[in-house]
Amino acid sequence: MAGTPAQAATRDYVLQRMKSWGVDAWSKEYTVYLPQPDTVAAWLIPSRGSPQRLSLTEPGTGPQIPPFNGYTGDGDATADVVYVNYGLIEDYKTLDSLGISVSGKIAIARYGRSFRGIKAREAQKRGAVGLIVYSDPQEDGYFRGDVYPKGPMRNADGIQRGSMMNGNGDPTTPSWSSVAGARRVPEDSLDIPKIPIIPMSYGNARRFLEPMTGPSVPQSWQGALPFRYHVGPGPVRARMRVKTERGARAFHKIWNTVGIIRGARWPDQWVVVGGHRDAWGPGARDNVSGSVCVLETARAFATLAREGQRPARSVVFATWDAEEWGLIGSTEWVEELEDTLRAKVVAYINEDGTFSGPNFSGAGSPSLKSLLRAVTRVVPDPVGPGTVYDVWLKAHNGDTTALTFGNLGGGSDFSGFYHHLGIPAGGIGFDGPDGIYHSMYDSYDWMTRFGDPAYKTHRAGAQLVAVMMGRLANSDLLPLDYAAFGTEMNGLVAQLDSGIAKKQWTQPVSTQTLKDALDRFTAVARAFAAERDSVARGGAVDSARAQRVNQALMQVERRLTRPNGLVSRPWFRSLQFASDVDNGYATMAFPTVNEAIRYADAAAATKELGDLVNRIDQARAALVEAAAALR
Repeated sequence: MAGTPAQAATRDYVLQRMKSWGVDAWSKEYTVYLPQPDTVAAWLIPSRGSPQRLSLTEPGTGPQIPPFNGYTGDGDATADVVYVNYGLIEDYKTLDSLGISVSGKIAIARYGRSFRGIKAREAQKRGAVGLIVYSDPQEDGYFRGDVYPKGPMRNADGIQRGSMMNGNGDPTTPSWSSVAGARRVPEDSLDIPKIPIIPMSYGNARRFLEPMTGPSVPQSWQGALPFRYHVGPGPVRARMRVKTERGARAFHKIWNTVGIIRGARWPDQWVVVGGHRDAWGPGARDNVSGSVCVLETARAFATLAREGQRPARSVVFATWDAEEWGLIGSTEWVEELEDTLRAKVVAYINEDGTFSGPNFSGAGSPSLKSLLRAVTRVVPDPVGPGTVYDVWLKAHNGDTTALTFGNLGGGSDFSGFYHHLGIPAGGIGFDGPDGIYHSMYDSYDWMTRFGDPAYKTHRAGAQLVAVMMGRLANSDLLPLDYAAFGTEMNGLVAQLDSGIAKKQWTQPVSTQTLKDALDRFTAVARAFAAERDSVARGGAVDSARAQRVNQALMQVERRLTRPNGLVSRPWFRSLQFASDVDNGYATMAFPTVNEAIRYADAAAATKELGDLVNRIDQARAALVEAAAALR
């Protein structure tokens, strides 16, 4: 776990391995706010009888991280309990319709449907004095399959730990890096929860939910525990006591590791791959699997370099600390080196919770999706027969239109590169059924028996990433597909039209100028792609010419950022995609416009559309510059 001495050991292991292969590697230390738990305790207070202290730990052998949520508030609260389903805005609207309030109560919410920090934000906003979060078996327990250790799913003692902070980076240095001597926001002003929060197993949650009275839940609120759910409040009550480090004790050192193999032709253009090194337990899936992918990619490139085959561009291999607390290690690094990274990084590949089953998937900037798809055609599938692409296509019954990649919302270390700086980003993985997320059962035993018994998906995943990195590092002209980018973004305008129609504003708001701008962008992108392909067929491109083309291409998505960011979250500067502010994980396209439609008025939506059109035209101008340099 970040903030503990064990992370120094993982740092040293990564550095030792990289240096042994001949990679130039070092660590970067930051001191950040990571308040570790002093006390986490909970009691069931029945309507009759004495309070019963609950055992919150997960049975098992070996070291165990305490059952707590990062950035919980402190407190000692005793109150009736109210079941709030997933604890989202729409769930509280349902409670309002039932005449149920959580003010002065302890809310109990099931994990799922959103980032957990949203659940804390909404409970606190509505006056709850505490929050219990649990994993319902309907989500990842016996309802989905056999439970660990018999099967891969979450057992009745399994706990999902995790951060409750909705922002990115050290909360004491929002938007600037936690370097030595950095200015710090006062502790009592931090944008983190103020109420106590405790994660529980569904075994413990059942003790509150089963005797609960009050209205029967709407059918969509019913979980998989073997009784009818009710919203409460009562008759059982809960007591929660949480105390975490405060003041100087709450600051801890974290360490990123960085390795580089310098490019032979364009050393000042960087291709970066990263994965976080911290976890909420053993972390075999999340994220030893991603960390070893970074290491294996480094080993492959180092082997080629020793044989005299250095990459054309510099290749950077990073492992991040404190991702689990709020993308802290990567965010602090990006904030410290913002100007350098904006000038040099071609693309960022992220590997997080990467390999735990046979099913391939990926996500990324639309400009990288053609590359992601292409590499699947050359790597053998871990199960087979054929390539990753062959098996992926067969799983979708031969329907090529179903072979899609997701877009990047929130939740991992790509955010600093993609959402803050406008650098193309993406990643791939293989998954399967699992119920060990953020628990002590995310272990070598689980991975070896259920996740990836022969470690074949680990191998295939590392091969995919290495090939992807190789093409980004060695192509004369960067393999960024802006024709596909423009086409995909144009298709997403329909979401804006739908949101506008639901508002029924008297003042008309039209997205036609946006569609026209994207049409112009896509036309230029297609012409550039045709010319690039023609030049590539003629053989190698001289370095100076390629440098001019690629410098222009690197500006396309950077020009789709704005310095003052989103109105809701200034740190998010990219106007392509962002995480939904009311969900945390879900992806929102055209976030400045979408949020104006959701929260503001017709005038604000029209203003944001005008700003977005202007920036798309600036991005198109970068493509024009690239085409001119190609001639």
